[in-house]
Amino acid sequence: MKLNELSDRPGSTKNRKRVGRGIGSGSGKTAGRGGKGQTARTGVAIKGFEGGQMPLHRRLPKRGFHNIFAKDFNEVGLDKIQAAIDAGKLDAKKPVTAEALKEAGLIRRAKDGVRILGNGEITTAVAFEVAGMSKPAAAAVEKAGGSFKAV
Repeated sequence: MKLNELSDRPGSTKNRKRVGRGIGSGSGKTAGRGGKGQTARTGVAIKGFEGGQMPLHRRLPKRGFHNIFAKDFNEVGLDKIQAAIDAGKLDAKKPVTAEALKEAGLIRRAKDGVRILGNGEITTAVAFEVAGMSKPAAAAVEKAGGSFKAV
């Protein structure tokens, strides 16, 4: 293969739209902008503008609350942890932490901590060192002989 034989894959590049090049081009005269008025000009900022009438988004009341201090947890079920232990991705002898779960591929990245959910069963005695654990998950871990320590 030579440099002059290199090319993009078919369909990867597209010619730009040349507007205002005559009626036969399909986008001549008004160049796809329609008729006259404000929207035919540049610098239009009328999203939500209703001709002076109070816009809908200002007429409706504000609702709800967004807590900016809320923590975003990774959630992992016991069934996934047991499957990872069975597959040899997680070491049951070492404590299960956010880093261990990341290395095992159960979470992509540690957010504000990991919460263990009680989905499925766990049969191996495992020590957990994570941010939180649901009550059913804690009961299942205790029953299997494991422990939980909040980090």
